[in-house]
Amino acid sequence: MPLINLIIILVVVGVILGLINNYIPMDGKIKRILNVVVVIVVILWLLSVFGVIGSLSTISVGR
Repeated sequence: MPLINLIIILVVVGVILGLINNYIPMDGKIKRILNVVVVIVVILWLLSVFGVIGSLSTISVGR
């Protein structure tokens, strides 16, 4: 994946998360949880894109 695509995706995710945080009324705890989940997902996705971890499709939760 070209670097410019990674940058564009990260900017779009950041803008969407910022818009959600600013314009959708939520409790502060829910916003914090949402932000943490999005950051963790983005970090896992980046690690997968750069080949640090295997494909995310092989990760399973539960049985």
